[in-house]
Amino acid sequence: MTELQQRRVGASGLLVSAVGLGCNNFGRSGTATETLEGTRAVLDAAIDAGVTFLDTADMYGKEPGLSETLMGEALRGQRDEVVLATKFGHSGAPFPYGGSNGSRTYVKRAVEASLRRLQTDWIDLYQLHTPDNETPMDETLDALADLVREGKVRYIGHSNFSGWQMAEAHFVARERHAVPYVSAQNEYSLLARGAERNVLRAARRYGLGFFPYFPLQNGLLTGKFTRAGGPDDSRIMRQRPHVWKNAPWDALDAYQAFCDERGITMLQATYGWLLSRPELSSVIAGATRPEQVRANAAAGSAWTPDAADLAAIDALFPPPEPAV
Repeated sequence: MTELQQRRVGASGLLVSAVGLGCNNFGRSGTATETLEGTRAVLDAAIDAGVTFLDTADMYGKEPGLSETLMGEALRGQRDEVVLATKFGHSGAPFPYGGSNGSRTYVKRAVEASLRRLQTDWIDLYQLHTPDNETPMDETLDALADLVREGKVRYIGHSNFSGWQMAEAHFVARERHAVPYVSAQNEYSLLARGAERNVLRAARRYGLGFFPYFPLQNGLLTGKFTRAGGPDDSRIMRQRPHVWKNAPWDALDAYQAFCDERGITMLQATYGWLLSRPELSSVIAGATRPEQVRANAAAGSAWTPDAADLAAIDALFPPPEPAV
């Protein structure tokens, strides 16, 4: 098995591979990973390439929970080789667990269901998928702390929190001497840099590791797509052609020229830029074929931008105006 760089998740003791694997495609209709065989092929390739941080959620798959179920089967005999993260409590999840998605009842039932599907005794990182504005923050944190004390969960994180929600969670945990969140997961890429306004600043301030979702923007930042089109079997071309049609092609063409001048691929440049962010713990891009995950793993260590490179990229994809 290849070894990849390991990064610490914020101020915690949790270490993850700098290149991770987003598992939202497992069990999804119309993909090579719709089946157990396809899922196993990608997971085996990931582990062999040193990608040991796996991020899923209880609602992923053509049927809710199918991603976790397929992963549980595919990881039999390999559980100790990976850092397994999953999420619970999406505001749109169809699970009849009772209570609001961050309530004690919901949390307790959700974790037991995920443990069964994943065929494991513990989850390394358990994340609240979307904020729950109906449940007091202390109730959710107390329920998650119980899971840590019981050994069912080792660390806790959140997803889609705003900067002020990250601050509230930090201070509630500190005041109650509770188990704190160690990570944040939000959308972030060269084409979606809004997290720099408040979320990344809050991650720095409160010692959280950061995981970007949609880091490759459905493949637009890999070099596979041009103004003329892209792979016919890609998700964009099959299901989301508007994403391709509305892409900022002037900037993307200039980005391709930037990569060509340096003798690197766009995929390598995108990984290099993401991993230059000090708050970032792992890039968790999805994959549906073994060759994709191998390419992602190789791209994670292929190129390190210098200050001039970063300035040139900022000129192509400007960061947001700083928050007041």
